[in-house]
Amino acid sequence: MQAKPVPKYTFSPEQPIAAPIVKEVVGPDAEFVTIAYRAPGVHSKDAMIAQVAGEILANGRAGLIDLDLVKQQKLLRASAYTDVLVDYGYTVLSGSATTGQSLDEVKNLMLGEVEKLKKGDFDVNLLVSIINNQKKALMQNTESFGSRARALMGAFTDEEDWLEDDVAYIDRVSMITKADIVAFANKYYGDNYVAVYKRKGVDKDVVKVEKPPITPVETNAGKESDFVKKIAAMPITNIPPVWVDYTKDMQRSKVGPADVFYVQNKENGLFRLYYRYKIGTWNKKKLAIAASYLQYLGTDKMTTEDISKEFYRLACSFSINADNEYTTVYIEGLQENFDQAVSLFENLLANCKADDKALAALKGRIAKARKDAKNNKGQIMQGLVNYARYGEKNPFNNVLSEEKLNALTGDELVALLHGLSNYDHRILYYGPSSLTDLTASIQKMHKIPAAFADAPKKKEFTYTTQTENNVLFANYDMVQSEIRWVRNVPGYDPSNQPIIDMFNNYFGGNMGAIVFQTIRESKALAYSTNSYYMTPAKKEDPYYIAAYVGCQADKFNESIIAMNELLNDLPSADNNLQAAKAALKKDIETDRITKDGIIFNYLSAERRGITGDIRKTIYEKADALTYADLKQFHDNNMKGKPFTYCIVASDKKLSDTDMQKYGKVKKLTLEEIFGY
Repeated sequence: MQAKPVPKYTFSPEQPIAAPIVKEVVGPDAEFVTIAYRAPGVHSKDAMIAQVAGEILANGRAGLIDLDLVKQQKLLRASAYTDVLVDYGYTVLSGSATTGQSLDEVKNLMLGEVEKLKKGDFDVNLLVSIINNQKKALMQNTESFGSRARALMGAFTDEEDWLEDDVAYIDRVSMITKADIVAFANKYYGDNYVAVYKRKGVDKDVVKVEKPPITPVETNAGKESDFVKKIAAMPITNIPPVWVDYTKDMQRSKVGPADVFYVQNKENGLFRLYYRYKIGTWNKKKLAIAASYLQYLGTDKMTTEDISKEFYRLACSFSINADNEYTTVYIEGLQENFDQAVSLFENLLANCKADDKALAALKGRIAKARKDAKNNKGQIMQGLVNYARYGEKNPFNNVLSEEKLNALTGDELVALLHGLSNYDHRILYYGPSSLTDLTASIQKMHKIPAAFADAPKKKEFTYTTQTENNVLFANYDMVQSEIRWVRNVPGYDPSNQPIIDMFNNYFGGNMGAIVFQTIRESKALAYSTNSYYMTPAKKEDPYYIAAYVGCQADKFNESIIAMNELLNDLPSADNNLQAAKAALKKDIETDRITKDGIIFNYLSAERRGITGDIRKTIYEKADALTYADLKQFHDNNMKGKPFTYCIVASDKKLSDTDMQKYGKVKKLTLEEIFGY
């Protein structure tokens, strides 16, 4: 290929869309509607107004769609966003039906919010809130080198003047008025949209092509082009790794019985605050519902809409999430509004009032989400893997039954929320405040007892032991087949981490690894394939081996044979080994654990019984590892070992005979997988 001048592209405007264009697509997963309008390009005088109009329509917290459709739970989910590109931009609205809704109803509800925008039926104070949140977004976009580089690249590709168009953006956007928004909406948001209905069903218009014969390709992993050699010969400056020192990079304090973990933000005016409660759905299944319920509740003095608007005005937000073992509250935003935001959340948590209408809507949405999950092949596979690792009773199906879900009352969920801070928890903070000022503020606003109450007994799950090959099968109507190999390996030992990380780089963890190069690149058997030796989150838990192939159903047997060959015999490839070493070391050299990442890195190490930065050990031992070490590790943990095969495929495409070649087959119903 020879270099030559590239003529500059000349943009030719598209014909205007004169009437709604409605299309349908079908597939086995859940239904939804997407609506899109054409918006002006980046050099249009209306470009900035387009972005603000999009924020008024939906911003995730206090936009028209957020308050009218999401907060009031009129749809299962709904969102909108605007993207302004060089030639044109676009505004996209997307919504999913809740129980009993048609897709036409979903579309009409979203279009109704567009009509409100066109009529100016929104609070003018929302414009001020958007400016505050734009300021916050600019700070967030300069927090990492990657986001800074993307911002500069965007300015270049959009042919913008960095100082005039981007740095001065806030000053210019502050001049936009409500009248500007209304005029824009009426100009661009008419009957000139495209609507796509995603329906559940079988696509009868699929064009089938005859499968061509494929022979293995001899890959040239050891060869380099002149271009690669030229790049490799360029001088570079070595980047030394930087290790985290938990005693220096993070400070600790106390607020009552709660531990405080603190890292100061010296870069900008943003804060991130977490309450990490040592209680989760393994203690109380209802916690997950209660956490979702809170975002739809108000107090005796503020409605849930008032609370959302106030958080957005402060350029702050909150979320609460309950997982298996922890419930985490997250509050973030501008430090100048820290006290107001934290007080607002604390008041909501302590004084939220049950709302029967909101709970009924939430139950309906949960029922619809559960139904949709059963149509999602990724969710089904996640359930199979949990079944393989834990057995019939596992964390994935540890959920409230439909009967118990329907019997839930608002009062019992609110009682859980009111009592949350009585349980053992830690306070994590990254922000500009000093540790002294932080603890003083938290002491004043965060009400906790002198001693924590005992959490309800935690449900324990027992890991399976694979003694023979087994097959877990879930039927899903598709032409593909997805296979995961699962095996628990007890005996966590942090000293194994160097060999594990090297093995993953060499064997199956990336596109240059043995698994991908053999199964996908050479034999063309799979769309995607990988294999990992997974490190547990806690020292008490086992490792587990996870291998994956996604392929056409007619390549099922070939793909399994190919993966099993690699699981039983580790190929030797010196170039791959050297590349794996270089990649592992380079990743560590360029990796920087900063900000609140320091705190979470410490907490992760703590759960594994590690007291220092494990990356230092990995880095120092990487060069000494040989193919013989990797082969010994492979032989000890994979070669000839039994696995559980988790298979999601159509029973019309795979026969029992095919699956029985690999172990005793157990066909699971969706109720067995999901627990409802």
